[in-house]
Amino acid sequence: MRRTAFITGASRGIGKAIAAELAAHDYDLYLVCKNSGEQLYRFKIELEEKFLINVTCFVGDVASYDFLKQCFEEIDHLDVLVNNAGISYIGLISEMTVKDWDYIISTNLSSAFYTSKCAIPGMVHAKSGKIINISSVWGNVGASMEVAYSASKGGLNAFTRALAKELAPSNIQVNAIACGVIDTDMNKCFSMEDIEILKGEIPADRMGTIDEVARLVMQIINSPSYLTGQVITLDGGWQ
Repeated sequence: MRRTAFITGASRGIGKAIAAELAAHDYDLYLVCKNSGEQLYRFKIELEEKFLINVTCFVGDVASYDFLKQCFEEIDHLDVLVNNAGISYIGLISEMTVKDWDYIISTNLSSAFYTSKCAIPGMVHAKSGKIINISSVWGNVGASMEVAYSASKGGLNAFTRALAKELAPSNIQVNAIACGVIDTDMNKCFSMEDIEILKGEIPADRMGTIDEVARLVMQIINSPSYLTGQVITLDGGWQ
């Protein structure tokens, strides 16, 4: 049976790079996005033609358990779950609405619970599986003006460590990658001057790339089963 992976936030950026990396390693893919359906379907065709794999696309909101449950009804077997979808909010906590807070937490944290809840029964039955959560250094140390984002990623880190302990007896590994400044659309809200200041704070003297995150995901997938419950920081030595 061909190996399979489910990736959220897969139409662009880190999620798209992860999908391309797994496709190159002969994985059939289930890809999810919310707002870029046409882009995701074009990507599906590109991957299928280039790598001769099967790609299934789902367009909907990962903040909805009902949507994700419907997605998993089409999946018979899953080897890898990558929780990548995430959104940010930059601003004072005193000016943030309750609706914005709830949506950040639902998208960045609750969605990982929803997908895991759907994926775990099959993985437990197979006594095999990898769950990889894409987190952030702000989940480790927190960021001013990004309190909700930091809280969601800190929660995701704790979720990773706790779920790893729960699933280790079933030979399912759960790990996370705490990304530093990665060159993605999410960081295009910063000016070139802000980006240069950030680079100056990073010992590697540059932003990370989406391909580096994707390669690390693949390395975690291929790592020994004894590697679980880890939040691996990928930040060029920044934090």
